Amino acid sequence: MERSWLEYKTDAWVQWCPGCGNFGILNALHRALAELDIPPEKLAIVTGIGCSGRTCYYVKGNSMHSVHGRAIPAATGIKIANPDLVVIAEGGDGDMLGIGVEHFVSVGRRNIDITVIVHDNAVYGLTKGQAGPTLPSWWRTKALPGPNLHDNLNPLLLALASGYTFIARGYAYHVSQTKELIKKAIEHKGTSLVHILQPCPTYNNIMTKEWYEERIYYLEEENPDWDPVVTSQDEFTKKIGDIMGKMVEWGARIPLGVFYVNIAKDTFEQRLEKVIADYRKYPPAKRPVHVNGKPLIDPWTIFADKVIKT
Repeated sequence: MERSWLEYKTDAWVQWCPGCGNFGILNALHRALAELDIPPEKLAIVTGIGCSGRTCYYVKGNSMHSVHGRAIPAATGIKIANPDLVVIAEGGDGDMLGIGVEHFVSVGRRNIDITVIVHDNAVYGLTKGQAGPTLPSWWRTKALPGPNLHDNLNPLLLALASGYTFIARGYAYHVSQTKELIKKAIEHKGTSLVHILQPCPTYNNIMTKEWYEERIYYLEEENPDWDPVVTSQDEFTKKIGDIMGKMVEWGARIPLGVFYVNIAKDTFEQRLEKVIADYRKYPPAKRPVHVNGKPLIDPWTIFADKVIKT
């Protein structure tokens, strides 16, 4: 029987500004987990620093509030140690695409089976509205003393170039559609990105609810023949032009939905199995460390040459 989304809701007070897009993303996440029937004890959620970083306190499961920009490497370690867990790394555009961008790139190269959720409001909301990595150049939001002089980063193209095998974009106020994208990302075997556009009613006075809803549209609704699934290198070559064309579309029209799914690549866990025969049976988190109370490894033998004898 399907679980209730309330089973994933904690008793913690949700500390976001009224109207924040994080509420919609949290609601979508709760409902996605419930519909996938993921036991909380089988869930690990790691968040970074920023407004979205509080998400780990609001979802029942194994939670870790990581340091700034480091949610992805922490999630990577958890997944490698225990591949039976459903692992989600979550953070804002500043956390994931600013200080943490090197990890955002590296996880795609590995194609490890985790889901990366980016809450994108184009500003650093927790530290009072500085320009985030996705704010277009020459835009001046309310907290900036002058226009933003940096070009904006495209998370979808960066994920594609880095090797992510599932790439989607949602909109925070469309909870049902965002829920479905999160479900598809979790079900996909490999590194998944769900990039979620969210208004920041406190600091971003340009990309408002009205601004987004005048522009967004869903790929599948506008083009019923849209097929982002790639099963071979030949199919990748055939489809990549159209996929990238939609990824760069921004401004008067902003596409949402699933942009890219590659099911031809091995996951990092599958690669590990080829070099560590019993990896799935005895991953690091499940390997015995003692027998009848006796450690299998004597640490003194490891550090024998480092011990100063007196």
